[in-house]
Parts: sequence; C-alpha cells; structure tokens
Amino acid sequence: MPSKKALVRRPSPRLAEGLVTHIEREKVDVDLAMEQWEAYTEALRVHGWETVEVEPADDCPDSVFVEDTVVMFRNVALITRPGAESRRAETAGVEEAVAALGCSVNWVWEPGTLDGGDVLKVGDTIYVGRGGRTNAAGVQQVRAAFEPLGARVVAVPVSKVLHLKSAVTALPDGTVIGHIPKVDRPALFPRFLSVPEEAGGHVVLLGGHKLMISASAPKTAELLADLGHEPVVVDISEFEKLEGCVTCLSVRMRELYA
Repeated sequence: MPSKKALVRRPSPRLAEGLVTHIEREKVDVDLAMEQWEAYTEALRVHGWETVEVEPADDCPDSVFVEDTVVMFRNVALITRPGAESRRAETAGVEEAVAALGCSVNWVWEPGTLDGGDVLKVGDTIYVGRGGRTNAAGVQQVRAAFEPLGARVVAVPVSKVLHLKSAVTALPDGTVIGHIPKVDRPALFPRFLSVPEEAGGHVVLLGGHKLMISASAPKTAELLADLGHEPVVVDISEFEKLEGCVTCLSVRMRELYA
C-alpha cells in the first residue's frame, strides 16, 4: 500500500536570519511564520497525511525548509549535502528521522552538493536542477543512487531562481507547470503548462486531484480549478520572503515499505 507520511520541521527562532539569494531581504514575522507553519501541517493532516516531525534545529535558520535535506525515491533516502555550507548541520536530524522510518539511507559526499529543492520527480523520471546550490557531482550522485532502482535522471539548468522547484513542479498527470519568466528550458519537459504567477509553479500533490498551492497564486488556483483540480490554498507569505514555497516545507514519503 502507498504510504502518506510527510516529514516536517518546525521553524527555528532564528528564521528571520535565513538565506536569500535571488530576492531582496524583507522583514520576517517569526510569530506569523509559526502560525502559517501550523496551518500548513494541519492542511497535510486534514488531507490524510501523517506528519512526522524532525527534531528541531534551532541554530539553523533555514531548517524549516526540510525538503532540501533529503531526496526520496521509493524506500531509499539520499541525505543531501546542501550547497550552502551554513545548512549542512540540518541533515543529521533528518537522517535519524528517515532511518527510524525504515528507509535505506545513502549520502551525498564531497565534492558533490545537492539541495532537495532541486529535485523534481515525475513518475520514474527525476529532474535535477543544476545551478547555484547543486553541482555536477551532486547530479552524478543522484544518478548513482537511483538509476539502479529504475529511475531516469535528467539534469536541468537553473539560473533564474534558487532551486528547480522554485520554478516548476508537476500535476498528478505528470504535466510540469511553471511561470515562464522563471523557467530556463521549458522544452526539456515533455508536457509543460505555463501558469500566470511565479508562486503558481509550486504545488504539492495531496492525493486525487487535490493540490496544495500558495495564497499568493490566486489566478493559478483558478486556472487549475478550471482544469478539474481542487486547490487547497495555504498562506506561506513569511516563508516566501526567504524564497520558500509549499514544496519546501515537507518531504512527502509515498512509497515506504510496511
């Protein structure tokens, strides 16, 4: 049976010190961010996901963006080596969490760097963004970990946003969606749908036709509803100030073995 577990990690008290790369820094309301995180995790639970909370990493400002620390393919967890050195302390707690869930654990080793936000899975195809945080050696290590399991790994250039999934995600039928000005090479994806807002390029598949999407993408939510999907809208404004999006705040684990 498919699993529906989601790793999450509560925001650090130092969240406002988180890294920003492609946008201007704005003041982050940490109390509001905590409220938004609680609402985000509740939305997961309401739609049938069991949230598994990773041990907090209060000294790591970006640790709430748990997706960057591990990449899952089936029952195998690849612990990343984040491209920003200040984030590498985040991985230890995540490694403990996935091991406790019975995952087979692998690691990205130096000189490789990999952020989980650069990895988009569409069926057995794994797109890996090659850009600011993920290097060529990191892409090679994704291949080494997952191609023996039947994955096809495709490297994708990323230069306009922080991570590949800051530009594109995918709908349940495998159509990749993104806001064209932020996507380097839309032609690399067999099926691509342009959406009207940058935040509209980020959705989390909750099951069936339900899609979690940011409140900052109302036009895209309307478009997706017109196409037969059910948008589940969450406000993550404080995390968006740190280049976060709906995918960054959890790791969805759909193929754990019982």
